[in-house]
Amino acid sequence: MQKFIRLLACLVLGLIGWTHASAAEFASYDEAKAMAERAVAFVKSEGKDKAFAAFNSGTDGFKDRDLYVFVYAKDGVCVSHGANTAMVGKPLIGLKDADGKEIVKDIVAIPTTGWVDYKWRNPATQEIMKKHAYIIHDGDVWFGVGAYQK
Repeated sequence: MQKFIRLLACLVLGLIGWTHASAAEFASYDEAKAMAERAVAFVKSEGKDKAFAAFNSGTDGFKDRDLYVFVYAKDGVCVSHGANTAMVGKPLIGLKDADGKEIVKDIVAIPTTGWVDYKWRNPATQEIMKKHAYIIHDGDVWFGVGAYQK
């Protein structure tokens, strides 16, 4: 009976640890907002060429778990994308999520800062998930970083 209780205790503690570790795989909304703000500051201090290269490659701290930076121009052309560089240079103004929501139109409609919700493939899990993205309009581009909802 004692062995059974020890085994059960190990199993419960293991599940608690697994649940906590799984939750830690997802970034928070505050972390998404902070990365977007850092991205804007990085462009101002380092210039667009260096910054967009860092965003695309995820270097300089611009890739963290499921967080990455994406940047769009007013016409919907993707300027930088930390999870899928194949999108860079493409006009994506009509891009729709799994529910038919026009994501990029919503992004470039943000006048200064704000949040946009949509469904997108999480690069860490490959699942289509709800995403809450913080958007900053600065100059001629819109910066975004989104956190996936658990």
